Amino acid sequence: MRIALLLAAALSASAIAAPFAVQVGDARLALDAPPGFADVQMTGSPRLLELAEALTSASNRILLFALEDADVRRFNVGDTPVLRRYVIAVTPKGLEAGRVTPAAFQRLATDSLRELGSAPPVETAYRAYLDGQPRGRPSLLAELRRDEDTVSVLQGMRLPDPQQQRSREPQYVLSTTTLMLIRGKALNVALYSAYASDADVDWIRATTGRWLEELQRLNLR
Repeated sequence: MRIALLLAAALSASAIAAPFAVQVGDARLALDAPPGFADVQMTGSPRLLELAEALTSASNRILLFALEDADVRRFNVGDTPVLRRYVIAVTPKGLEAGRVTPAAFQRLATDSLRELGSAPPVETAYRAYLDGQPRGRPSLLAELRRDEDTVSVLQGMRLPDPQQQRSREPQYVLSTTTLMLIRGKALNVALYSAYASDADVDWIRATTGRWLEELQRLNLR
């Protein structure tokens, strides 16, 4: 019984995410996943690595890719992760060596926002709004934050309807994209969630806000 308790404690401790350091050019940054998530890059799983790479451009270097703790447990026992929610943090490879000035960061943020879409909708009935947008293409839903060192937006999309299952309920995805200037380096952090109800909107907004605050706190000089 004692051995079983010690093993259970060890497994529980290993599932607790902890901040870690990553070198970006000449800067050492502190990263951490949001509460309830754990970085899975060290698993070496081709499927997970392919998913992470599909979420970002090849011009970016992946610094963190995290799944929900429940998905990590499923993966560790050989089950298929549900992948309802996950997060990623990357940095542009071309900007790693040099120092990104506030002016350069603002230009990067402006260009990125232009790529993310037009002005967000006035209404907050996002599912109805996404029904009128092209399937499989993210649409800008709201601007969450705009500071001199942080720009964050909420996006959403309706997934393409499977040809073989036309009667299936529509499937939606939410995501937040945030550009941050930390210690002279540009970071792009994103959080993804399935979108089934307004509770998912509240969750992704709140979790994104807390995560950004924690990343900034960890990197205070």
